[in-house]
Formats: sequence, C-alpha cells, structure tokens
Amino acid sequence: MNRRELLLATTLLAAGGMSMADTPKVQSLAEAVRWLDKLDKANKLTMTGKWQTVAVLEHLSQSIEMSLDGFPQPKPALFQNTAGSAAFAFFKWRGQMSHGLDEPIPGAAALTMQGDWKPAAQRLRAAITRFDGHTGALKPHFAYGKLSKSDFALAHAFHIANHQDEFVIA
Repeated sequence: MNRRELLLATTLLAAGGMSMADTPKVQSLAEAVRWLDKLDKANKLTMTGKWQTVAVLEHLSQSIEMSLDGFPQPKPALFQNTAGSAAFAFFKWRGQMSHGLDEPIPGAAALTMQGDWKPAAQRLRAAITRFDGHTGALKPHFAYGKLSKSDFALAHAFHIANHQDEFVIA
C-alpha cells in the first residue's frame, strides 16, 4: 500500500468510526473453493439475508466474471480514482470488506431468486478457475478501478467472505 492509500484508508477509518473486525472466513480464492466443498456436503443450508443461496452464488460469480469480461456500468473515473480506490485501500488495510449484501452489481443481469443452488455453486467454481488461469489484462472494477491480479483476487476473496456470513450450514 502506498502512502496515499494509507492516508485515505486512515481517513476513512477515522471518519466512519469503524473498528477492526474479525479476519474473514475466506481469505483466498483457494479457500473459497474449499468452502464450496463444504456447501456441497451440507445436510441443510439456510440463508440469513434477503437473497436465497442461488442468488448470492450467482452474484459472487458475476463479480469474478466481470473482472475478466468487464463491468456493465462502471462508476466515473473520478470516483474510481478517489472514493473507490480509497474504499479498496481501506478494505485491504482492514483485511475484509463490508457492503450491502442485497445490492446487485450495477447493470448486472438479474439474479435467480429461487431454485437449485448447486448449478450456481458450479458457476462460481468455474469463475474462480477461469480467473486463476487468466493471464491477460483484467477489466477495471466498477467502483475500485484498475486492480492488479493479486488485488482483484483479494477483492474477490473479501467479497465472498462478506457474503459467507449469510450462510448457515448444518
């Protein structure tokens, strides 16, 4: 993290009154795949949020896929280079992200709100595999702007971990 990002993250921390939170459950995309393995073996899976399992898994897949294919409605460059990059710097510094868990990606295809979640879990696995194997340029994040592959991988892991809190596995 450079000096500018550190200053922006510190300012966000002070202004927002946020505190350090627990380390996310998923800290890498490899851990996300292992978490999906646990979902597959669950006897019962319930959600605590507004979205059903299928919708959350599709949303997570969309985010990863769009880092490869492009986000349909990016925020203006000024936002990405100021508030957006500062938000990511803060999340990176904190070691986790938080966002509205029922907010779709701007311009993304509508999510499936009911139905079998297993195909959506396979889609997420495929998205992770595709991302891991990708060697070309990545598309700018709709809010954070241009990220390196390692930062995008971290952003995806933080995103999955944030939504992971909604899953109750039995």
